Amino acid sequence: MSANAPITQDVLTIPRKLPEGPVNIVGLTRDELRDALIAAGTAEKQAKMRVNQVWQWIYHWGVRDFAQMTNLAKEYRALLADNFVVALPEMVTKQVSEDGTRKYLVRIAGGHEVEIVYIPEEDRGTLCVSSQVGCTLTCTFCHTGTQKLVRNLTAGEIVGQIMLARDDLDEWPRPGVGTGEDGPRLLSNIVLMGMGEPLYNFDNVRNAMKIAMDGEGIALSRRRITLSTSGVVPEIARCATEIGCQLAISFHATTDEVRDVLVPINKRWNIKTLLDTLREYPKLSNSERITFEYVMLKDVNDSDEDARRLVKLIRGIPAKINLIPFNEWPGSPYERSDWKRIKAFADIIYKAGYASPIRTPRGEDIMAACGQLKSATERARKSRREIEKEAGLG
Repeated sequence: MSANAPITQDVLTIPRKLPEGPVNIVGLTRDELRDALIAAGTAEKQAKMRVNQVWQWIYHWGVRDFAQMTNLAKEYRALLADNFVVALPEMVTKQVSEDGTRKYLVRIAGGHEVEIVYIPEEDRGTLCVSSQVGCTLTCTFCHTGTQKLVRNLTAGEIVGQIMLARDDLDEWPRPGVGTGEDGPRLLSNIVLMGMGEPLYNFDNVRNAMKIAMDGEGIALSRRRITLSTSGVVPEIARCATEIGCQLAISFHATTDEVRDVLVPINKRWNIKTLLDTLREYPKLSNSERITFEYVMLKDVNDSDEDARRLVKLIRGIPAKINLIPFNEWPGSPYERSDWKRIKAFADIIYKAGYASPIRTPRGEDIMAACGQLKSATERARKSRREIEKEAGLG
């Protein structure tokens, strides 16, 4: 590649090729796993059966040791052990909030770190998954947006977050027991609302979610997976056709002037362009509404006029509006809207015929709430820079 060749988003996914030595199975699609097994010496006539067997051991039972895959011949287990590994991101720390929210700091290839959050509720357990190390979007209300993008996560690193959380929750099925026989799932929902913009890492996110939805493995329904985007317009239709999950829009403003500041991607695809694209969304129906996420910022986007304008903007789109009280973080330029203001805003939307739930902040005591994720390494690095600047060394 020439020195002047453009650097694309794709270049940022590392590792770009399989490392020397054993290949990590986690994150391979069924077709990729089939090809890898054949390359390792599996007979082509047996490849489909072997894929099904290995897939179920890893993604249904949570088994990492090939020696425990007891319906495979001993010789074949040895072949797998010589050529493959089943590896997940490394858990560095786990914090548990007073409200039961769990935040994990995990380390991936290259020593980079991302944060993921598990939120337990009465009727569900939701895992907030990251898709990038850092973020390119620099949304001014979001703590992650102050951390520069390092790289995209691989499909294995994304689905590995789900598997790591299931490990911590001790939720892999017991031998001889079906997935649903132990009661409701502790991890029942996934939201791609962690670090990064999922649609800027589309292929890896798609492959990871296909693995999560596969009925012979983790087996989560597509309706229990929600992808949140700030508005990468060219990729939105692909989300419906290639993934099929639920869609959420990180909206947060009712004029281009304000959204240009809060969500700078708006300068590329403005509100009208985004909403026109959503009106053509392939899965748009009353049964599969689009969720509009709207963070409530004091004296910025929380007026009655904003509420009325929001209702007019989304008219004709089956939708619900999630109102998110701003979760403050050190150095943030914004404040949370007053509770009475949030309630008045929600009331206007509700009377216009839209569901307008106010999201209860979770995990604030461990910096695990919406918009607060940032790797501990990056926090420490920033702290050192600030200290050096204050000491006149920066």
